[in-house]
Amino acid sequence: MADAVEEALQGDWDQDLAEALDSGGSDMEMERGIIQVQEQSAQHRAKMWKIALNVSGKGDSLSPWDGVLDLPEQTLIHNRSQQLIDQLEVSEEERSDMVSDVESVITFYCKSRNISFTPELSWPHLLKPLLGLQLPRSDLYNCFYAFMNKYIPRECVPKGRPFHLYRLLLQYHEPELCSFLDTKKITPDSYAIDWMGSLFSSHCLPDVTQALWDFYLQQADPFLIFFLMLIILVNAKEGILSQEGESREDIIKTLESSPSLLEAEDIEDLISLAQYYQSKTPLSLRKMNQNLFGSSLVALKEEDTDLSQALCLPVSVPEILQANQLQQVSNTEDGVRFFVVDCRPAEQYNSGHLSTAFHLDSDLMLQNPSEFALSVKSLLEAQKQSLESGSIASGEHLCFMGSGREEEDMYMNMVLAHFLQKNKEYVSIAKGGFMALQKHLVDMNVEGLDSSYVHWIVSTSGSHSSLSSADGESLSSPGDSKGVKSLVNKMTFALKSKSVNVKEKMISFIENTSTPVERMSFNLPWPEKVTPDRHVSSSDRVGKPYRGVKPVFSIGDEEEYDTDEIDSSSMSDDDRKEIVNIQTWINKPDVKHHIPCNEVKETGHMFPSHLLITATHMYCLREIASRKGFAYIQSRQALNSVVKITSKKKHPELITFKFGTNNSAGVEISAVERYLIPNAGDATKVIKQQIMKVLDALESS
Repeated sequence: MADAVEEALQGDWDQDLAEALDSGGSDMEMERGIIQVQEQSAQHRAKMWKIALNVSGKGDSLSPWDGVLDLPEQTLIHNRSQQLIDQLEVSEEERSDMVSDVESVITFYCKSRNISFTPELSWPHLLKPLLGLQLPRSDLYNCFYAFMNKYIPRECVPKGRPFHLYRLLLQYHEPELCSFLDTKKITPDSYAIDWMGSLFSSHCLPDVTQALWDFYLQQADPFLIFFLMLIILVNAKEGILSQEGESREDIIKTLESSPSLLEAEDIEDLISLAQYYQSKTPLSLRKMNQNLFGSSLVALKEEDTDLSQALCLPVSVPEILQANQLQQVSNTEDGVRFFVVDCRPAEQYNSGHLSTAFHLDSDLMLQNPSEFALSVKSLLEAQKQSLESGSIASGEHLCFMGSGREEEDMYMNMVLAHFLQKNKEYVSIAKGGFMALQKHLVDMNVEGLDSSYVHWIVSTSGSHSSLSSADGESLSSPGDSKGVKSLVNKMTFALKSKSVNVKEKMISFIENTSTPVERMSFNLPWPEKVTPDRHVSSSDRVGKPYRGVKPVFSIGDEEEYDTDEIDSSSMSDDDRKEIVNIQTWINKPDVKHHIPCNEVKETGHMFPSHLLITATHMYCLREIASRKGFAYIQSRQALNSVVKITSKKKHPELITFKFGTNNSAGVEISAVERYLIPNAGDATKVIKQQIMKVLDALESS
């Protein structure tokens, strides 16, 4: 009896569905409701997909084409078409027609888009699930083109922008796994280019892909592919990390085949997990990359397109402020909430900062590592306490904010790299830094959208807060601000003191967020910054000109690092470097000095290294984390090519070596290397003395 009722109900549903679809409506809400049904006939699924792709009733796009198959790569296209059909279970009678349809669709697409067909292209796989719908050739092409246009990202090629974005997403949620793959030099395009280029149809069976695409069209979200790829790796994480001893090629092969394990009944869980990770990801990921999809012709600025140089996921200032506003209105777990960490120097923070920002002076990392470690520990404790108390400044996601000036933010990048190396999840950076925050708040205030935005900036120096332009001019009237100290500002003050009582006070402030901040009394003097003395021997010949240029060794407080010069560390490729035993090289008879250090890259990443000085050269050996006692030869530099050695009074341990040649046009810099060297004064002294010996020998010869 139950079976009879179920059969009758199913018959009624089929009739209603057919009527709804035959009406030709394009209401997406109606369509999403229909697509929730999992098992549908090919006819019904075809109609549903055409509506969802907005091609229902569209004319024959192939009609202007003469049907001639005459591309230079036509043999390749024909063979690829046969291979696709071979992967489907079709009768011999259907086979020839299908091969003809596929070859025609691929040929016309290549002709109309001026594409040269190559065997490694992923998008032909898109036709496999569509062929199961028994569509006429015109509908087959229209559906295929709609998928390509709406759901396949631009630059889906090796080293393409979508794969750099995906790596940032993986790092955001799974830093340990991302770090492991980075160490193995396994980039996302090496295993996921077919996943992204075919929406998994390259590796999944057609029925599994059809079930996946049912949900895909229901969501109508082109960015869903990034989160599905993320879930594939999250599920395989344990197996991937266990392959430490395997070769790069074997790991890539395992990764690449992961989606082939999916079955139709897994799809609903896969989608649910993807949606969960979406809810834990800043919206900036999609808002900053909207024109990866569709037919938008809006050009991106060069700095926005080059995600390969991004240290971590960038987040827009408006999203940070909106998340904070939502937290004030509704204290719920929904959405992404940011714990903002201001990494600017103390004097800049004191003059004005985001009212909910926690201060972590990035200068401490070099000036006072032990105090920096204490500050980081206190920061994480403050974040934990703020989450437990529901403070308006609380957030599970750490967002680091710098000044927005590249040369100043180099030290913040080191702090960021520190957190990433510790495999801290949910780490992002405020795009444009404090300068972008100022500009956004001023724009909002001028437009009158929210006059209260001006109160986002507070001062801890006792003066009224104001918005300042890059050159220091005030951008708001004195009456616009009340100079109120924020809760997190007071937390930061508390963390600057090593007193246990002060720390307890700080925690109580976080926990008692119902008390108005402006009524709290919490006066602590800001500790004075101590500038360490530089260590330069009186015997240093700093005044002697080097081949008619500035002194070889100088210490300057005003000089900033040149950002347009070559960083030799970024040019190297570990695959081509020689691997050596560290102790063997240290013990070589021609090595006169051994200097343990950390190589510092422009991004802020630091690598344990060793500088070895011979009579004529300086070698940098970078330790290999996975092979204790071994190192790459990171660089070999002739001592007579050293143009300048500099440090800064503020950070005497951070030494910059500039290498180059002198010609009629002046000094041409060929490489820049930076090292964090304990007892840098002694180290630079011996290096300089050896340089002078080389130069003296050259002059006398």
